[in-house]
Amino acid sequence: MSTQSPPSEFNSRDDIAKIPELSRPQLRWLQPLVMLAPSGIWLLLLLVLPTLLIFELSLVPGIRPGDLVNPGGLDNYIRIFDPLYLRVIARSLFFAVETTIICLILGLPVAYWIAQIAPKKARNLLLISFVLPLWTSSLLRSYAWITILRPTGLLNSLLESVGLPTLDVLNRSPAVLIGMSYSLLPYMVLILYASLEKLDKRLLEAAADLGANPMQAFWKVTVPQTLTGIAASSFLVFITALGDFINPELLGGASSMTMARLVYNQFLGATQNWGFGSALSTTLILVVSVAIALLIKFGEVTPKR
Repeated sequence: MSTQSPPSEFNSRDDIAKIPELSRPQLRWLQPLVMLAPSGIWLLLLLVLPTLLIFELSLVPGIRPGDLVNPGGLDNYIRIFDPLYLRVIARSLFFAVETTIICLILGLPVAYWIAQIAPKKARNLLLISFVLPLWTSSLLRSYAWITILRPTGLLNSLLESVGLPTLDVLNRSPAVLIGMSYSLLPYMVLILYASLEKLDKRLLEAAADLGANPMQAFWKVTVPQTLTGIAASSFLVFITALGDFINPELLGGASSMTMARLVYNQFLGATQNWGFGSALSTTLILVVSVAIALLIKFGEVTPKR
């Protein structure tokens, strides 16, 4: 006599496996929103809304504290194309580009030495020692450079002691470049170190076996493998240098006006022209956004091998 299994509305294990999926509501699309909500609200309140407010003020010509906000056109943006302000923008770009080049030239050998040549046990200590200046205030570092570069400072005292002519560096462009390069060099080294640490030495050995000299191996093997780190560190230094305020203000003097200082003068200086200052801020935000977009684009490039 044959026995029959009890009747069931499910005919296979696949149907049984679908029970939880059929019983719970389809709310999976809410999970990412719940995870992103805290940071999203934070960015909305402290980044998006202030940026929109600045953009609204940039459309009001000649607005001052206490005036009614009545957007009236693009006069503030047109004013940016005045030759006087174009020179300020060009000077800001010059400082940012020169600082990036200086940090790359100085930082690449240091990062390569720490990542590939220095003993492994000492690498962490070397990195900590190199980024140690970042533990102090940027304002304090700038005042330290004032002490070094002023006419009666440490640099000229050393030059006089060896019979060399003194240098008039403070309150000039070289002093700004020195201060900005010193402040941003650790960022360049850290990112380059992370890239150079993953360098495949077998390719360098293969290049040497094929007759390449050290310079050829560097350009044909090392640079392509670390191109992502070079691009990321260069854009980071450029973006930070473009918005630097302390070093141009303390080390550059009146002859080294930059966009950051110009924006400060429009909001907190004697002019009190919030509309034009907002237009300058919006322009600076646009330039930085383009640089970040390029960083995202080129930062994902797969190194050539």
